[in-house]
Amino acid sequence: METPRRQLPFYVIGHKNPDTDAICSAIGNAALLRATGEPQAIAARCGEVPPRTAWVLEKAGIETPPLVTDVRASAGMICRREVVQVAPCDTFLDSYRRMHASGVRCVPVVDAAGAVHGMLRYLDLLGLLVPGDASGLQVRTVNVALSKIADTLHAERSGADMPGDDEEEELILLVGASSQATVERRLKTAAKEGNVGRYLVICGDRPVVQHYAIENGARALIVTGGNGVEPALCELARKRGVVVLRCSQDTASCATLIRCSRTVRHVMDRNFTAVSGDEPVSRLRKSLAPLEQDLFPVLDPISKEMVGVLSKSDLVDPPRTRLALVDHNEFAQAVTGVEESEIVEVIDHHRLAGDLVSREPIRFLNEPVGSTSTLVARKFRHRYLEPDRGTALCLCAGIIADTLCLTSPTTAELDHEMLEWLSGLAGIDPAKFKAEFFAVGSLLATGTADAVLNADRKEFSDDGVRVAIAQVEELGLEGFAPRREELEAALKALVADNGYELAVLVITDIGEHHSLVLAAGDPAYVANLPYARVDASLYDAPGVVSRKKQIFPAVCEALRKAR
Repeated sequence: METPRRQLPFYVIGHKNPDTDAICSAIGNAALLRATGEPQAIAARCGEVPPRTAWVLEKAGIETPPLVTDVRASAGMICRREVVQVAPCDTFLDSYRRMHASGVRCVPVVDAAGAVHGMLRYLDLLGLLVPGDASGLQVRTVNVALSKIADTLHAERSGADMPGDDEEEELILLVGASSQATVERRLKTAAKEGNVGRYLVICGDRPVVQHYAIENGARALIVTGGNGVEPALCELARKRGVVVLRCSQDTASCATLIRCSRTVRHVMDRNFTAVSGDEPVSRLRKSLAPLEQDLFPVLDPISKEMVGVLSKSDLVDPPRTRLALVDHNEFAQAVTGVEESEIVEVIDHHRLAGDLVSREPIRFLNEPVGSTSTLVARKFRHRYLEPDRGTALCLCAGIIADTLCLTSPTTAELDHEMLEWLSGLAGIDPAKFKAEFFAVGSLLATGTADAVLNADRKEFSDDGVRVAIAQVEELGLEGFAPRREELEAALKALVADNGYELAVLVITDIGEHHSLVLAAGDPAYVANLPYARVDASLYDAPGVVSRKKQIFPAVCEALRKAR
């Protein structure tokens, strides 16, 4: 039976180490997409929320977007959740009927707690009907619970008490179709050998044979064809500990159904491969291909309970996570797994890096404005829509943060226009909002060295040279000097750990439009930074505030001069 494929998430997401514009433009664009035909669009983030951004979200009354660190399709995301399965204690007959009705040829064997014990195939069920080499005593011997036989035959029970449901016994089948003398001889021989208590005698309307079975102490007597058993024999059976079952089937059918009463635990394949729900599909495609197994249980990574199943055919062309990228267009800055996702849209205001590819045409918006939130706001205007107050406030914050409230050299006329429109919808004064926004949480005063370097760090590549630029915006530069040595050591470690040829940390005074630039990496690149040199690794950069328009071009110039 074919199960419909699950629809994977549609995330609207910014770059790694997101700043306010990355998170707020994602919130705004997700709201716009939901309003224009994409109800599944979810704003997400692939890094921690900076303190100032957290303040904005609280003020806007908007929940923090979920953290998404990997968008690769995983086994748990694409597996089939509606699974035909059997339990270790299920009988052949129940399992066969379930598999036949569902049109499947292999099912997982799962207990009540969700743990997988094995895999059951059609061929395995044959082993319950014709075990081993199909000869002699082996064919006549079955491991089965009497209660399972009674349930399968819908038999009426009398005589001795029935044992527990899962109490299996090794029973020897004796069909009482021979002469009375032959049946009596076989039972007496079994009594002398001491194993008559394992015998399961099957007969129809043959009171003498019934008596022989009970008198000699057989384990159980099955009377077929709807025939009865005399009350005196039932009482004798109770005293001798013989279970008596009456069924409507004929003797031949009854013998077959007894084998169908065996549980699948005896023939299931215990040597199977299961996969973790967090395993990426791209990795599974390679690891599972050489295996003969066709169906794979998918387990919860923590509880190890089965959550679904995968077949090899599910891995041929699996569904992919849909993404709308905001505030970046480079794979180096994007969430892990972006190469395996379906990118449907990009909205950005940075340079084009050239490594973003897609299978199908996509919407791509890239303009030289001060903020991605500006472009999102204009999309609302173009569709004659207005964001709600909380979304409008977030978009205001994105513009104010990225343009330093319209004072950055990256500011465009469109930034002015959109901030004026949005601030009216949000009910804020931009200048007052800027003062409150930048007064929140100084990273230099409270953050660890790692927090300072990772709060807003972007990675670039210029002619094969890998560069990282981290920027921290402060109200004043006084907090830098006491932490200079600590931050420089962390910057050097960042270079070593990530293989950067050059990494810079820019501490920007947003009030005075003045930055300090701390650099680490190849000495030739460090030495060529076009700022006033304070010492071997520190530069003074008055008037420098924009990473996109001022710092990145200066870094590229240093790289070219050093070559």
